[in-house]
Amino acid sequence: MKKLLSLYVLLIFLVSGCAKLDETPMSSISPDQFYTTPGQVESAFAAAMNALWGYWYGYGIGMESFVGIFVHDDQIYGGDLVISSYAGADYWRYHYNALLNINTALHAVLSGKVQNTPQDQLDLLTGQAKFLRAFNYFMLVRLYGGVPLYTDGENPLEQPEARASVEEVYAQIVSDLQDAASKLPATWPENLKGRPASGAANALLAKVYITMATAPLNKTENYALAAAAAKKVIDSHVYALTPDVNDVFKYENKYGPEMIWSFISTADDVATDGQIWTGAEAPFYGWEDITADDTFAVKYPEQPRKNAYLVLYNEEGKHYTEWEVASKRAGIRKYLYGPLDELNAYQMTFNIPILRYADVLLLYAEALNMANGGPNTDAVNAVNEIINRANGGTGAEPLATLSMTKEQFDEKVLQERSWELCFEYDRLFDIYRKRILKKVTQETLPWYVVNFSEDDYLLPIPEVDLRLNKLLVQNPGYVSP
Repeated sequence: MKKLLSLYVLLIFLVSGCAKLDETPMSSISPDQFYTTPGQVESAFAAAMNALWGYWYGYGIGMESFVGIFVHDDQIYGGDLVISSYAGADYWRYHYNALLNINTALHAVLSGKVQNTPQDQLDLLTGQAKFLRAFNYFMLVRLYGGVPLYTDGENPLEQPEARASVEEVYAQIVSDLQDAASKLPATWPENLKGRPASGAANALLAKVYITMATAPLNKTENYALAAAAAKKVIDSHVYALTPDVNDVFKYENKYGPEMIWSFISTADDVATDGQIWTGAEAPFYGWEDITADDTFAVKYPEQPRKNAYLVLYNEEGKHYTEWEVASKRAGIRKYLYGPLDELNAYQMTFNIPILRYADVLLLYAEALNMANGGPNTDAVNAVNEIINRANGGTGAEPLATLSMTKEQFDEKVLQERSWELCFEYDRLFDIYRKRILKKVTQETLPWYVVNFSEDDYLLPIPEVDLRLNKLLVQNPGYVSP
């Protein structure tokens, strides 16, 4: 059989060697020619998300210490505020790759290239595209400040642009989200679960407005707009908190009423190995790539939520401070609710939420308090709904009250955001917009305060892009090529 195969391969080689090679391609398909059906357009949306979230890259491992971006908050072990000139370069590329896919497909829709398609379906495509574009620019503007704005399918390599201002980027984000909210459905059919709905657009808009109300823009008139956007999500009654905090991250609730929009994993497109989220002790036998900062774990209230969100004990009931094999750090329980056979096969299919209903309640409470000069009943109730679930009847964490000052309530909400939304790519952005990076570093890792600079609130523009696009200007504190 081996001799026959060898002879067959040799014959193919000889025949092909005698044939005249024609290097002129028989046909080619440009993006304008390709995006002519709804399915083709939606494939661009899938490609855009795939550019951000995958097996061992992107937001699948964004909290890894060697990635060097989100690790600099006060939740994740390993941050030291030593930010190199290469920090975040991959994320710049991920987001602009995603934007190229989105803009090219959206251009095809808006220019009439998607034919024989009803207007309502075209609106759904437009709404999804604008939502995804807004999300990508929101991540970019918070990480890098003003960035080049591409909105019409332009290739950045062929049509380089200078950096737009922070205000201009946010104006584009708001415009896109408002349009997306008007075009997206309140819910999607079961077979299309996971797509962003109008509630996702309003939830993201609330977060955008509250970020605009804080640093660096500090346009406080946006607090009222944030509250209004969050209220639309609440009043839709599409979303709700999962009653038991132990069930929030169970696989059967991946698309439950609390999860508004997430990075999604399936058996065909698995998440990064679950072993990265915990220590080497049983039952998970993790690799300790992403663990909780010890100060964060120690300060976390002793309530059911702590056990639901953190790995505190091994299978023998021994606390992480007494583990013998692993480093003595708590793991991240949120992403370890799948079956152990998945974990052992390195085939985890958990989702990481991008927007959760708990986040919306906290955005609403913060915005109301700041817009009104103090907490009202709606603001207090929104926070306490989350705290009551977290406490599980223990009373471990004090409730918010109407007697709190504006400043006290704001601090309460910010702390609750840290407890509830830990390890969901949220805390660093709260630290940035509240300008408390030096404060939290002093509280958790005081020996690293010497590394702090006001320049740490932005990442460097990647060197390769500065070389390719001479219109770009580097952020303060970083070296230009």
